[in-house]
Order: sequence, then structure tokens, then C-alpha cells
Amino acid sequence: MSVSLSSRRRFLGQAAAVGLVSSWPAWAQDQPAKAPVTPPPPSPDSGPPPDAPSPPVAEAPVEPPPPPPPDPTSVTLPLAGGPKDRPITKDFPQKGMMVLQSTRPPVLETPFDVFDKGPITANSQFYVDWQTGSPPAMVNTAAFRLAVRGNVSQTLSLPLSEIMSAFPKVEIVAVDQEAGNSRGLFQPRVPGVQWGHGAIGNAKWTGVRLSDILMRTGVKPGTIQVRFSGMDQPTPGAPKLMMSLDLAHARDGEVIVAYAMNGEPLPLLNGFPLRLIVPGWYAPYWVKMLNDIELLTTPDDNYWTATAYRVPATLHADVAPGASGYKTAPLSRMVPRAFITNIMPGQKLAPDTLTLARGLAFGGDNGVARVDFSFDGGRSWSPAKLGKDLGKYSFRQWETQFKPAAGALTLMARCTNTSGVTQAETPNWNPGGFARDAIEALDVTVGGDDASQ
Repeated sequence: MSVSLSSRRRFLGQAAAVGLVSSWPAWAQDQPAKAPVTPPPPSPDSGPPPDAPSPPVAEAPVEPPPPPPPDPTSVTLPLAGGPKDRPITKDFPQKGMMVLQSTRPPVLETPFDVFDKGPITANSQFYVDWQTGSPPAMVNTAAFRLAVRGNVSQTLSLPLSEIMSAFPKVEIVAVDQEAGNSRGLFQPRVPGVQWGHGAIGNAKWTGVRLSDILMRTGVKPGTIQVRFSGMDQPTPGAPKLMMSLDLAHARDGEVIVAYAMNGEPLPLLNGFPLRLIVPGWYAPYWVKMLNDIELLTTPDDNYWTATAYRVPATLHADVAPGASGYKTAPLSRMVPRAFITNIMPGQKLAPDTLTLARGLAFGGDNGVARVDFSFDGGRSWSPAKLGKDLGKYSFRQWETQFKPAAGALTLMARCTNTSGVTQAETPNWNPGGFARDAIEALDVTVGGDDASQ
């Protein structure tokens, strides 16, 4: 897969014009680097120049630093079934080290240690999910148009330059989470990508309000839903991904059409050049490479909305394995979750020592009200200290300290959101492997020769 540099240069030029980026990155420059200027050597009888340094004093040789450890080639995910090992790859454009779930179409998981670096997930290690289709390898930004059509007074065909300059710019920090994040922990196992906890990320998204675009097109009476699709091509034999929002949601001012992520143009694999951002909702609605918006007068009955992305209409979207005949509802709003990020499963801790526990939490479709921590398997809980609030749809870092006694311990973190919703005590199950919201348990050992201090 390649990236079209010439089309990205045009896009970056537009981004600089509206103040999104201050300059083009080095790889986007057309001019070759200038050769360094080398001063002429002095003549034999000219003597040293006035500002020449004194001759160096001989010093003892310095031992060279040891070489850095080699990059890992695989990672073991905390899955319920096998295989648990996944390869690590750096072979995708604009991406660093990622957990490889699939090559065609590209499906990449964020290594879990990335989440301990802070609440914002770097673009280079933000997860990638194209399991419903494949993105084009190149995008011609000069020819690109966003179509807005259907039950409208005026059909629109918007170039990127107009989207970026003719509408008010907005920003929001929001978590993007695949609906099947942590699917690999479902027991019994369900079909689909066997994700660990890394099909999730948090970014600052820059773009324009969807409501402003809809206002320009003129929404006709009778419109009930707005449907979105992108430039990706479906997997052979599969229907094209299309997702819909009710008109009131589409016009609420929170849904945006984004052209930037963490202050840079969207990476190709994360939806370049445009992506729909639906804060608080699962990622299937965050349509990547968005190029078509259609206003509908009847409910959208395409496969993805009517069949694929539905969950049991029960508490925690939970049913017993093998159950049938239950009612379903469209997958939509996310639920609260919390993770411990600085302690790994199986890690050995020092006994009777004050130990730091740190992690991330998010409230799903609302803000984080509190995070509680337990180091006795949930028998007792204490409140953790919350970090900076970046907005109600964002990750929020938390931390606390505890003093463990020797033996085996189970650590847990539990999030409660500002609507009063708390994570479930037991894992949910449904045949799609969607919307996991259980309190995650992390087993460690306290004591031993290699216990961390």
C-alpha cells in the first residue's frame, strides 16, 4: 500500500492556509536538500585561523553505549482462547509498531503499553480497522468531493478547500472505539477479529459541524435519517458499509466532519481525507474516507444498520450463549470502561511497598465521574485521583497507591460516568462480541526474587 505524496502536498498546502499546520513536513517538500557548504582548506603557511580551537587533550577511551534491544516481533494478548500470540509490524504507511490482526484488509491493534503514555493516543499508533472493506491506496485531494444529496433543497459537491475554509472550525477530544474491542475475551468465543483491549484510541479531532453542512444544503421536510458512506470498497461478496443517524442527532452540533487528528491531517489508514466523528458512539458510525451524505425519508434498512450492528435489547447487551428469540436494538452509545496501564498481567510486585497504580478511564457516552480501585479482587474499593479533564468524551487518566502483601492479588479499576452508570461486575456475552463493559481483572504476584520495586 502506498501514499500519494503529491495529493497529500496539495492537502497540506490547504491545511497551512487555514492555520491547521504551520509548515509542510520534510517528506512533503519538492525541493532537493542543498549540499552542505565546505570551507576551503587553509594554505600550508597560513597558520591556524584566529578562532581555531586548542589542540584536543588526549582522554581515556569511552566505552560505547550498549546497542538498544531489538524491537519485539510478537506480543501475547490477554485472550480467552488461542492463539494468543500476534505479530508486531511496522510495515504500514504512517504507522509505528502495531499489533497485526489482518493484512488484507488492514486491521491493526494498538499495543497496550501505548496507553500508559497519556490520555491522547499518537496518530502513529492509533488502531486501524478496515475489516468491512479496503481503502484506496491513493487519494487525489484536488479532485475529491464530498457529496450531500437526497431529500435536500440543494445538492452539494464540496471540495476539501471549501470544507476547510467556508465553515467554522471546531475541535473535540473524543474516544474512538471499535464495537468489538476486547472481543477476544468473550467466552465462549464468537466470530470476528479477536481483539485484545487495543481497538480503541483518543484524539483531538478538528473539522466542521455536520449541522453546518446540512444547513447549507437545506433539509427538506420529511427527512428522518442521514446516511453516510466512504471511499472504501467492500470485501468481495459483502455489502458496502453505510451507517445512519437520526436527523436530530445529525443536527445536534456535536457530530463533526473531521479533516485533522491531533493537529495533523488524518492518516490514510484512519480515514484521510475526511472522517465522520460521532462522539460517545461506537466506531462503525465514524465512517472513514467519508465522501457521501444522503438524507433519507424512510428508515435505513441496509445490511449494516438493519442486521450486522445490532445487540440484544437487554441490560449490558447481555444474553446467555445459545439464546434465541430475544429483541435487538441498534448498536449505538458506548459504555464506561477503565483500564490499568502501568502494571501488566503476571507482573511481580514488591511486598509491603507503596506501589503506584495508574490507568485510563472513559465514561462512554458521558464524562468520567469517578474511578475506584481494588487490589483484593473487588472485595473493597477506594477512590482514585483523576487527572486533567479533556472533555466528557475523552480518556481521563487516573492514579492511586496501594501497599500489597505477599501472595497472589487481583487488581481492578471501575469507572462510573456522570450519568451514574457503572461498569458491570461480570462480563457480558452476545453473539457479535460487542460492547464489552465488564470490570477487567488483572492478576499479579507479590514477592519473589524479581519483584519490581
